[in-house]
Amino acid sequence: MSAVKEEKKVEKKETFWTTTEKESLKEKYGCEILVENGSPAEVQTREAPTDASIITYTVDGKEHQDLVRGTRVKMFDMYYDKFTNVKRIEYGLGNVKPNLWGYDGGASPKKKKRK
Repeated sequence: MSAVKEEKKVEKKETFWTTTEKESLKEKYGCEILVENGSPAEVQTREAPTDASIITYTVDGKEHQDLVRGTRVKMFDMYYDKFTNVKRIEYGLGNVKPNLWGYDGGASPKKKKRK
């Protein structure tokens, strides 16, 4: 019997923000996009900081969701300037403290043994 390989279709997600725009968002608006155009499962992750918000907006009649860090006013300004159609801004479901977000403990130095 021959084994049938299942090919998973990889969906290409639309990206609305260029890499240069994403880099300048921190300076201009004080916001950071964690998940761009994500599915509800990706956006509602628990491995995000507690200060992250879910923004729902429409482009060409389709709703999209992003997970973003920043103040609500600045996030609204950022998305209004780009898309002019913001549906809602909700609290994210993250459990990570914001000051520990992105923290890599690394390897602790080895203790020296006393003689």
